[in-house]
Amino acid sequence: MDFASIWDQLEHNIRALPQSQLMLAALVAMALGLLGSLVIRRVPALGRTLRSVSTLGLMGVLLLVVLQLSRLDSRFDMAVPQLGLPEQVVEGRETRVPLAPDGHYWIRATVNGIPASFLVDTGATVTAVSAETADRLGLEPRGAGIPVRMQTANGAVAAQLTTIDELRFGNVAARGIDAIIAPGLGPTNVIGMNVLSRLASWRVEGQTMILVPHHPQPTASGD
Repeated sequence: MDFASIWDQLEHNIRALPQSQLMLAALVAMALGLLGSLVIRRVPALGRTLRSVSTLGLMGVLLLVVLQLSRLDSRFDMAVPQLGLPEQVVEGRETRVPLAPDGHYWIRATVNGIPASFLVDTGATVTAVSAETADRLGLEPRGAGIPVRMQTANGAVAAQLTTIDELRFGNVAARGIDAIIAPGLGPTNVIGMNVLSRLASWRVEGQTMILVPHHPQPTASGD
């Protein structure tokens, strides 16, 4: 029995509890709506109130789901500008990234000056961008590059190496970053250890990831 795998899965499930809270809230809202429909003939005022609360509750759950999904795709940036989402802040020499409701640390960055969202994965050796993001950012595979084989949920796929001229987030600026254009990554982009290892230090305290660059850079407006 692989106890390490069981523990990792248990830890992931615990960190993902906020997502189950959304499902619980949706079920409660639906139950209130059903109860309101049952009592509306006998007690109209109470029935209408319960149905109104149910509708508002379901609308709130839907809004939270959309806000969480917006972190996966930077095309949401204009439509849903950071409302209700934990964002990195710069304090002194540190960029502090709060844990998101989905149990991950997400960074809002710019790649060669274009906004993009990244999931921080300390288990990833190399930074990766989705094929969709690479196309939007104009990232091209290296002409003489050899395809890299990477394992995804759908099996092994060939990924192309590319170069990110400049990656910026908070007070961090990293240049000449090796990255993989990953066709099986979906809309998610990943910051790997080849970026984190360039920092003076990084650590997690409580539910906050703290990134400290060697040479802190001026922050862009909105960071």
